[in-house]
Amino acid sequence: MDMDITTRTFDERDEFRRKSIAEKAIKLLKSDIDISPMVIDGGWGTGKTEFCHKLINLMKEDDTHSVIYIDAFKADHINEPLMTVLAEIIKILPNESTRERFIKRVLPTVRFSLKSLAKAGISHLLRQDFADVAEDFTNEIEEATDKAIDATAELILKEHVEAEKNLQTLQAALTAISSQNPIVIFIDELDRCRPNFAIDMLEMIKHTFDVKDVSFVLITNTQQLRASINHCYGQAVDAQRYLDKFIKFRFELSAHSIRDLNYPVLAATDHFFKLARDKECLPNELLGKEHFRKAIEHLVRHQNLSLREIETLILHIQIVQNLSNSETFSGRMYFGYVLLRLIAVILVCYEPTLLNKIKNGIIDADLLGEFLGVKEIPIINLGSLENTEIIRPEPFEVIMVMLAKDCNQNAEKYIPSEDRQDEWNSYISSFMDGLPYNHRAMKIIIETANIMAFE
Repeated sequence: MDMDITTRTFDERDEFRRKSIAEKAIKLLKSDIDISPMVIDGGWGTGKTEFCHKLINLMKEDDTHSVIYIDAFKADHINEPLMTVLAEIIKILPNESTRERFIKRVLPTVRFSLKSLAKAGISHLLRQDFADVAEDFTNEIEEATDKAIDATAELILKEHVEAEKNLQTLQAALTAISSQNPIVIFIDELDRCRPNFAIDMLEMIKHTFDVKDVSFVLITNTQQLRASINHCYGQAVDAQRYLDKFIKFRFELSAHSIRDLNYPVLAATDHFFKLARDKECLPNELLGKEHFRKAIEHLVRHQNLSLREIETLILHIQIVQNLSNSETFSGRMYFGYVLLRLIAVILVCYEPTLLNKIKNGIIDADLLGEFLGVKEIPIINLGSLENTEIIRPEPFEVIMVMLAKDCNQNAEKYIPSEDRQDEWNSYISSFMDGLPYNHRAMKIIIETANIMAFE
């Protein structure tokens, strides 16, 4: 069973060698430099959440700060960012009496926030309800609506001065707590939230939590945040400039941010083999073969698969295994057969457009070659003559020769010449461990893809 992600540390697992990145972030958070809010930016599948928890666990080792983690996506339904953050701060207070005092001091601000939210909702409902009433009453309805909105505005104006006092009271309460032990609040998954909630969270952090020794770290995809800003305020708004008002420091968490550019490929490949063994969805005998590892490494490199995409790949292998009526990925498996099944899974997960073309009978060898990272087939020599160098094709070069027989476009450069046909047939037979495939390579791919489509 996989370890709880919240307990992971860099010492246990650091595929992308990110511990040094976390150490630098912690050094900044502990400094006197005002970098809050800090953003840890990254696209889907770059391991932001796992990195965040590892960073938190590393930071907790020194016990110099109170650290809070908030999954914003789980709090999205509450629709009140202030309540979400304050509730988590209350949890770190040392005892019941301290919690009670803090709650009493911040309660006026919370009440004002909720009342304002309710008034906005009432105004919206008034307009919605009136829109459905008969046309004869239009003037009366507009007058009633104006009065309701005027009353709401008057109440808000009357309470504004009090609200400022309440905000100052809240900030003073936070200062009293953070002066003893600085607080760092990590807010994750903001890019998955509804646009309104995400923007409300940003604005709340800026206007309410501008407090010494209270820092925020947002773990998110800023590209998605910009889309949320445009959703809320329209495309005419410069989303990046708007976002810059809220963010003081940002760094990107990239799978390719380390010096050894080959390391992410090796890490993702290791992850594939670890998960395959843990889930028992591929035969151990095959997992131990070096030529199979090289084939998987080629797939990972060419498809640029992240750790999360590897997990998606393994999940779909499990699904095929579970739904298949035959031995698809388990039992005694044949090297070439498994690779054909894997191609189907990758097509389903990451190349559905190409898969749809294939299912519709448009089988273009150039598109398949590009997908598999094969530009042309090599001239092979299996060393049948004495002192002749053995030249063996790579696994996906062999598969392209097999698939070319089923292609109806641009197949020529992947079909061996007549004088090489026997060599290739011999090699394909070896590649398939003697399993007679009868030129059914594409059929195997389509059959596997159909399993995942419940066809």
